[in-house]
Amino acid sequence: MFDFGFWELVLVFVVALIVIGPERLPGVARKAGLWVGRARRFVTSVRSDIERELRAEELREMLNKQQSEIEQLRGMLEETQAEVREELAETDGLVQAIEEQIERSARETASTQGAHQESEATPSQQSLPPADDTKSAERS
Repeated sequence: MFDFGFWELVLVFVVALIVIGPERLPGVARKAGLWVGRARRFVTSVRSDIERELRAEELREMLNKQQSEIEQLRGMLEETQAEVREELAETDGLVQAIEEQIERSARETASTQGAHQESEATPSQQSLPPADDTKSAERS
């Protein structure tokens, strides 16, 4: 605070001794000591209050910064979710189209196989020799 050297203190002590007198000097010194102690405590408390406020302000700034980062992350998450939903919708559309194509192919194959089986069954029945009634009669 103030820079008092040894010689300045000696000068103040001598002036105080002359002005106040030797009998009242100890009481005045005690009161001066009390006032200096109070002033130091006051300065110390003000300094600690200021430091606390500065720390609190720094913490608020850090909290605000983290809050803004959290908001940015939420935004990124929402964008990613939207992109995934769009891709899933496209995939669902592709899956539906593939399923429909498979169903059409299955129906076409089934109808083709049915027609092919009918065409095969008819000639084979025609190529069978007529039933011989005489052979069946002989067996009985």
